[in-house]
Amino acid sequence: MRIMYLNHQSKREGTPEYEARILALVNSYASPGTTVEVHYPENLGGTEVLSHLRKSQALAGLHHALEVPSLVKKTIEAERTGYDAVVFSNTFDPGVEVARCAVRIPVIGVLRASCHFAASICDRFGLIAPLDSHALYARHIMENYRLGNFVSGIKAINTYETGDLSAHRSLILERMLAVGKELIAEGAHALIPLGGRLVPYVVSPLELEAELKVPVINTKLVGIRQAETLVNGKTSHSLKSYPWAAGLTPENVTRRGES
Repeated sequence: MRIMYLNHQSKREGTPEYEARILALVNSYASPGTTVEVHYPENLGGTEVLSHLRKSQALAGLHHALEVPSLVKKTIEAERTGYDAVVFSNTFDPGVEVARCAVRIPVIGVLRASCHFAASICDRFGLIAPLDSHALYARHIMENYRLGNFVSGIKAINTYETGDLSAHRSLILERMLAVGKELIAEGAHALIPLGGRLVPYVVSPLELEAELKVPVINTKLVGIRQAETLVNGKTSHSLKSYPWAAGLTPENVTRRGES
């Protein structure tokens, strides 16, 4: 089985060593016989907007909306080149819903998959976001997914930079634990950390779970395993929910038609 693990932006922010470490990590979450390959979409716009929004930490979804065409194009390419499924790596699921309308292979959003997984093992869960703007964004997504009743709270650690965050590991761990304890005190029975460059890329969910004594969901593992389940079951997203028209090519996404 081949799974495309698709980043949300075209820009590679880490060193080759960092990229190799992430590739090894996500493959460790897959079953024997499954290969997970990390990919990036091409730059069809949104990169400059992301850089601008990061300066003021106003990351509430605008950059993700602008990245959607490139993500849809890459998803079509994945199906046409023989991938069995696509897992969108970003924990805010940008482009997942519309990409499902473009292909018949499974397309997995790690946030939605993780929320349903969490709801199957607890009554209510909390979300830990990198920034306050991410927390607001996540709240909107939860309501759109009609999962709001399962969410006990969403709090931010307000620590997020570009690139490899390994140098900030101690600070990230400290703030994750502090915010996690606050959410548990307010009723969370499990936690979902948002921002994969924080958890699991720098801090392990198991490390947090050992201290917090509640399940801490590994969004990347859940997404990859859900993709495997659908492929092994020879099924995919419902055509009733995601109408599909055969024959779309990657070029259809970017080619200008007649006005």
